[in-house]
Amino acid sequence: MSSHGLLGVPDAGAFLARLTRLDPAAPVRLRSSGGRTALWAHLPWDVMVTREVAGPGPGDATVSAAQLLAVLAAGGEGLPERRDTQWRWPLPPAASKAVESISGAELAQLAAAAAGTLREISAGGMSGRAVGQRAVRDALLDHVALVVTPESGAPVQVSQRLVQAVARMGFLGPQDAEPAEARVRIAGGWVGISAPYGVAWRQSVHKLTVTPMAIHPNG
Repeated sequence: MSSHGLLGVPDAGAFLARLTRLDPAAPVRLRSSGGRTALWAHLPWDVMVTREVAGPGPGDATVSAAQLLAVLAAGGEGLPERRDTQWRWPLPPAASKAVESISGAELAQLAAAAAGTLREISAGGMSGRAVGQRAVRDALLDHVALVVTPESGAPVQVSQRLVQAVARMGFLGPQDAEPAEARVRIAGGWVGISAPYGVAWRQSVHKLTVTPMAIHPNG
């Protein structure tokens, strides 16, 4: 049996515990380089999250996040059954550029405000009318939470999807700790938030799939 090769078990366990609470069936991809291993996952609201931990890892393997968490919790060293075919998402380029620093406290406030709005509208509707929770959630996630303007280049829009990712994955650290500082980063067509305990990424421009239209019989 192959070994998972993770030495930073508490860090990996924290990442996997948060991930499986958000998506119990989530796969996790382990990619190793230079004696460390990056754990990658795709959140249900279309954001990639990653955390780097100590350990040579298995190279490049995708497994069940829940199964790997169970192995780590039991003190095991075996790699769960590989599920490489379940990984269907691209990863951002390795090289990225920081364009702005932002207070972790501000990010936490933005995340909490959106969550509060969702609770209020789900309970009381909007302008007296009932509104589906899913529709409200999607609208809030698509909202541009903040815009940063680098010294050179176009303004960078940071969606609430990224803010929710760093908050709900615990990347900002304990609430009672010193306020964390995060950075908005760009890498090709990706926008990310780099926080003390992990990074969230989202493609800012999605490639369009062109489907040929059927020829109408009347031309």
